[in-house]
Amino acid sequence: MAPKTPPLFLTLTLLSLFSFVFFYLHSSTAPPHSTNARNALTTSQDFIKVYISPLPRSLNYGLLDKYWALTSDTRVGSEVDNEIRKTLLPKLSKKSLPYPENPIIKQYSAEYWILGDLSTPEELKGESFAKRVLDYRDADVIFVPFFATLSAELQLVVNKGVFRKRVEENEDYMRQKMVIDLVKNSEAWQKSGGRDHVFVLTDPVAMWHIKDEIAPAVLLVVDFGGWYRLDSKTSNDSSSDLMMHHTQVSLLKDVIVPYTYLLPRLHLYENQKRDTLLYFKGAKHRHRGGIVREKLWDLLINVPGVVMEEGFPNATGKEQSIRGMRKSEFCLHPAGDTPTSCRLFDAIQSLCIPVIVSDNIELPFEGMLDYSEFSIFVAVSDALRPNWLVNHLRSYSSEQKDRYRKNMARVQPIFQYDNDHPGGIGPIPPDGAVNHIWKKVYKKLPMIREAITRERRKPPGVSVPLRCHCT
Repeated sequence: MAPKTPPLFLTLTLLSLFSFVFFYLHSSTAPPHSTNARNALTTSQDFIKVYISPLPRSLNYGLLDKYWALTSDTRVGSEVDNEIRKTLLPKLSKKSLPYPENPIIKQYSAEYWILGDLSTPEELKGESFAKRVLDYRDADVIFVPFFATLSAELQLVVNKGVFRKRVEENEDYMRQKMVIDLVKNSEAWQKSGGRDHVFVLTDPVAMWHIKDEIAPAVLLVVDFGGWYRLDSKTSNDSSSDLMMHHTQVSLLKDVIVPYTYLLPRLHLYENQKRDTLLYFKGAKHRHRGGIVREKLWDLLINVPGVVMEEGFPNATGKEQSIRGMRKSEFCLHPAGDTPTSCRLFDAIQSLCIPVIVSDNIELPFEGMLDYSEFSIFVAVSDALRPNWLVNHLRSYSSEQKDRYRKNMARVQPIFQYDNDHPGGIGPIPPDGAVNHIWKKVYKKLPMIREAITRERRKPPGVSVPLRCHCT
């Protein structure tokens, strides 16, 4: 007969086993403790903390005062704003001034809607992903509230001749200098080297003269195309150093944002029969990548089922674009001055399947969106083969095209900036562009914090060259 195990020994053995299991489970699942809350990006945080750099009103909303105070603007597309000056402005207060409706300027209006969201009182913000804080030390990022696009466009209206010159007569240049002096002398910039600062540079000519000085920051841009590609004909020109160089922009630190669309949204239930195969409206002759557009124009201009219209962004052109896009199965999106344009987002709002012929295009919110679910991407080399593009588009079945349009209808709200509130101050669309922009910035916080930490540990006098030759 086997001897019995002593009850006390069995009890102690079981207690030891339970203690070991508890310790193992607890130590393997408990999150590591961080001694620095600002350097710890917790997955439970469902907002980004934003501090607004204290710039004077003259660098943002004050520019709206200057713009609307103009007696007139003779540029293409300005008719609508001249009418607003006569009829609407006398009824508005300075706190509710709208952003220009001139499509040349309106397409770059992200700066207005982002600042409007941050300026909205917390009790009215609704489902905004950005939470404003009043001390930069509590912030994840510092937003620089300079209306860079509006500043540039004002200069082009008032005195275009000095736009590229660094002279006092260039008011845009002087405003850029004021911004950089105020921001770079701040304690927040000196602490981070500007890597946690956010600038809105949607217009490719925005902050034209000081782009190299803000290169470490997070830049909100519509694409990289016309910024760092130096034309061989102008590479020896003194103005070439004003371009954004390849080492100054990168998908690792910067965020591609959408243009503000100009055409009204067509809902899926409003969609009707489309008789045109392929539609394009715009200028045939453009710079840089626009050579592709010119070649496509010559290939397609006389093809049955294809409409190629030369047009400008005025009221008549807008009505033509609405009709053309809503009656067409596909909308052509070739590169122009830059790889992308507002036309892409107008096509999405019109449920016209985008045909993107732009090999170097970057698109907003990729990783959140899959553009191949509602757009067709075509290599430039294929598109320029005679008859290839039209035959390719005709190969899509009705079922495939319906699926593209259903997917397009699903993502239409994502590109909406407008919140329908005076001055842009009020609750924003929760699934709209502003929230998606901040979510993109939020995803970059670990990289931003790593860059700041690496910068701080460098010995005095040591500099590291910029290396953003990556995507």
